Amino acid sequence: MAEIQLKNVSKRWGSFVGVDNFDLTIADREFLVLLGPSGCGKTTTMRMIAGLEDATGGDILIDGSRVNDLEPKDRDVAMVFQSYALYPNMNVYENIRFPLKVRRVDPGTHDEKVRRASAMVELDDFLHRKPAELSGGQRQRVALARAIVREPNVFLMDEPLSNLDAKLRVSTRAQIKNLSHELAVTTIYVTHDQIEAMTLADRVVVMKNGVVQQIGSPTEIYDRPANAFVASFIGNPAMNLVEGEVADGTFHAPNVSIPGLSAADGKVVLGFRAEDANVVQNGGQINAPIYTMELLGDATMVSVRIGGALVSVKADKTFRAEIDDPVSIEVHQGHCHLFDAETGARIGG
Repeated sequence: MAEIQLKNVSKRWGSFVGVDNFDLTIADREFLVLLGPSGCGKTTTMRMIAGLEDATGGDILIDGSRVNDLEPKDRDVAMVFQSYALYPNMNVYENIRFPLKVRRVDPGTHDEKVRRASAMVELDDFLHRKPAELSGGQRQRVALARAIVREPNVFLMDEPLSNLDAKLRVSTRAQIKNLSHELAVTTIYVTHDQIEAMTLADRVVVMKNGVVQQIGSPTEIYDRPANAFVASFIGNPAMNLVEGEVADGTFHAPNVSIPGLSAADGKVVLGFRAEDANVVQNGGQINAPIYTMELLGDATMVSVRIGGALVSVKADKTFRAEIDDPVSIEVHQGHCHLFDAETGARIGG
């Protein structure tokens, strides 16, 4: 088992900073997700842990031992890539077995280990096939089995589901979740998909431009985003963010007036989630014409324009109206978040 410590880890290429001063302890058996947009430094962080990139500064420790100078093969980590990286000339059985041969594991144990790993990802009926004869989801499961068979201290998964279609992503995500519970191995998972982060992680690290924005459980990050960037990145739809100003405890923006807020007077960004507001007959704090409506099955998403922002609210699935019809939206001040207009940092607790 493995605890991983990243102590002020940085990666620079000349003047470009890929990862800046990353400081975190990942607990033994924890499932940690690195989340952020393309180019935020999440994959670079993972590659430094794996030994595929050299850290420019800081220390990487696995079970208390500094591994900065160790080759990837000596770090006892198994990596699952977005591209599967399977050997096309080998069948599924030999692809899964390959890490055992490379590491010179007792050949007498190979068959048992391969079949155990293949059973975990439901590949028993495909062991004779070549990768070209498999679907994308099956190939990804071969890559997972090849990582499992090594019985590593750490799993590193780099966007493993991004090449799969939506339905396969859901089923494979469930499989990864179940595997992480069954194997109880420290796992670091990289994704730009916030749904994957929310459903898989024990803790999420949200990154932007190489800098950690917030670390916390999915619930903490969803309910109390540290800044406007995190608020806009987590949630489907993302949190509504409206620029305006507070005067005497009331937030004002075009077509918006929300009283009862505890904040100093001045410019702010107000945030609230679609499910934390209601469409009402009248008397709401937001009054504007409908910009668009989307039927989601279990709800109707109603959107209005407030200044330059599109504000979305979940209405009952039976709600019906036309574009440009006036609508009144009620937002409870207890569900409102305030962010600094300049820095984006959260205001208040």
